[in-house]
Amino acid sequence: MNKSLFTVLISVIGAVAAITAAITAFLILKEKQKRDEEELEHYLDSSIQ
Repeated sequence: MNKSLFTVLISVIGAVAAITAAITAFLILKEKQKRDEEELEHYLDSSIQ
């Protein structure tokens, strides 16, 4: 009984860690995309002038 509880606990911790990592990666990619769009907009504004 104790061993199966430990296995479930480790599995839940692993799942939470994986979900957290996926959310963090998503947020980092969205931030990078936003930054790239801002740099492109700045570049286009500069090249027009």
